[in-house]
Amino acid sequence: MSPAAGGAPSPEVLRVGLTGGIATGKSVVAEAFREMGAFVLDADTLGHELMEPGTPAHGEIRAAFGDEVLSADGRIDRKKLGARIFADPAIRRRLNAILHPRILTEMEDRILEFARRSPGGVAVVQAALVVEAGVRSRFDRIVVTHCDPGTQARRLMERDGISGEEARRRISAQAEPRERLAAADYVIDTSGSLSETRARAGEVLTALRREWESRKASR
Repeated sequence: MSPAAGGAPSPEVLRVGLTGGIATGKSVVAEAFREMGAFVLDADTLGHELMEPGTPAHGEIRAAFGDEVLSADGRIDRKKLGARIFADPAIRRRLNAILHPRILTEMEDRILEFARRSPGGVAVVQAALVVEAGVRSRFDRIVVTHCDPGTQARRLMERDGISGEEARRRISAQAEPRERLAAADYVIDTSGSLSETRARAGEVLTALRREWESRKASR
């Protein structure tokens, strides 16, 4: 249970971290969870909001990486920035140091707001770096999306319009799948069809809710 302002305990919700490698179907599963009534936050979306022009993060990113990562309207060009962070681990760590603390603070604020509206609900945070960033302890349960490497590379090539070599480079820049799978409470294999993935997502959310209700009832 997280402390609310003034030290009072906040209403409880089940906190679920939804993670997985790039192009393994996290967004599909997150949308299925949302349609089934879960509160879903996307860490990438929060990051984009937090680096809009005029924000502290925008200024720090510009100072750290230069005007070449800006688009014509002064916003951070995510494709330019993405190309640099996938090419250089030091740049990736620098960006993470700027964004991650702010994302975590915003995430906590929004989950607390949801908990006050819907105590006992399910809050899902979709984030690629739940395991790598060392924030596993912030969540009650971890759901990991996974698919076979060939499917992952093909999806990434089609999604981002990149070569097979670039797709493999981006995939290899992330943690080994076994690290995430070892941390998982539930695994959703997305190698099959969209309908199969959505059906498995429904099974997992149902299991999470059943487990959560049982835990609450036993207190």
